[in-house]
Amino acid sequence: MRSFSQQHRKLSIAQISRQTGIPRAAVRRCLHTLGQLGYVTADARDFSLSPKVLTLGHAYLSSTPLSASAQPFLDRVANAVHESCSVAILEDDEILYIGRSAATTRIMSVDLSVGSRLPAYCTSMGRVLLASLSQSELAAYFGRVRLRPFTQHTLTSRDKLARVLESIRHNGYSIVDQELEIGLRSIAVPVTDISGKIVAAMNIGAQATRATSRQMEQQFLPRLRAAARELGALLA
Repeated sequence: MRSFSQQHRKLSIAQISRQTGIPRAAVRRCLHTLGQLGYVTADARDFSLSPKVLTLGHAYLSSTPLSASAQPFLDRVANAVHESCSVAILEDDEILYIGRSAATTRIMSVDLSVGSRLPAYCTSMGRVLLASLSQSELAAYFGRVRLRPFTQHTLTSRDKLARVLESIRHNGYSIVDQELEIGLRSIAVPVTDISGKIVAAMNIGAQATRATSRQMEQQFLPRLRAAARELGALLA
């Protein structure tokens, strides 16, 4: 199901097989099952997701206190700074967006929404969440993930990234400056539940022409920290 995207709304069995590495026969069986359940539709040789897949995401979001509780805080921050505000968790070595402010400005070439995924190592929320991992968990992450450059600014050295993560642990926030996409800056802080566990990250993203890193630290960071703190207080 994750093979489908905004750029690939219709896919053939061969295309899905190439993307996933799953043999065509197994892909065909999976698609048949998903079709019987109503999650995919077939058009000649191509397949596409049906609207029913939205029920899967809705079931998760409606049962997750973090997602439901975050929305008013995201909207409040976005209205105050006039930039997009989001919350994400770490899943399968990527960040998964589980909340976005209602009024968002498109800041990337790819439109971000609830359910979007981005690499953890070159995103502000991802680095906050990676910084919360134990040394063994972080070593396993580095062993699995290829640190490929998205721009000329992307940090791809494991040693340098490890030092950046240590700084994030010390400072309690992360700024990523045009490492994922040229022209995009973001700042993120952890969301900690009442037991002290980091359960998510919250960020503000802005066009580099609208906000310098220093402005983010001085103007955005206090509001972001306050919102994350209030949200965390609601989480058991």
